[in-house]
Amino acid sequence: MEYSFFAMMSRMKLIERWALMRNSLSENISEHSLEVSILSHALAIISNERLNNHLNAEKAALIGIYHDATEIITGDMPTPIKYFNDNIQGAFKAIEEVAAKRLLMMLPEDMRRSYESIFFPQEDEVYLWKLVKAADKLSALIKCIEERKAGNTEFVSAEKSIKEILITMKLEEVDIFIKEFLPAYDKTLDELN
Repeated sequence: MEYSFFAMMSRMKLIERWALMRNSLSENISEHSLEVSILSHALAIISNERLNNHLNAEKAALIGIYHDATEIITGDMPTPIKYFNDNIQGAFKAIEEVAAKRLLMMLPEDMRRSYESIFFPQEDEVYLWKLVKAADKLSALIKCIEERKAGNTEFVSAEKSIKEILITMKLEEVDIFIKEFLPAYDKTLDELN
């Protein structure tokens, strides 16, 4: 029997992000997911090393890789529409769940269970998923910073609103990342070296 899960995953590079905004540099969900994976891993490491938690940082990275995989089926819904009201947000969550189940069905039965915990939060990993969500927002903030640095003012209000969202998340790991690592994103390559 043939299975299409991994062929579908390879299509993440075809889904463009920020479709309603003028971009200096385009970004697809494959690129975004790599960045979210790196940031999720970093937040979990910060949590473990600085806050004495015992999170699985590798699992955080893995969840980050697949966190937007359902968009292969749903497309990337613009944030103003996705979060317009509770009804739309709830409907979209239901659509994402159907898409995730559909993707899992593209795997052989003996592999599905290993992937279910990557697509659906487990009771003991709720905090890990919060960190992945924060990493997703950090990635969006980084995109805004990059666009601002390129002279694109299209992302200025998005940058402000994403910063506010990150503050309201009240995650100490995020606060540490913002204080210690985010300022470097405003530097040039020469300044980074």
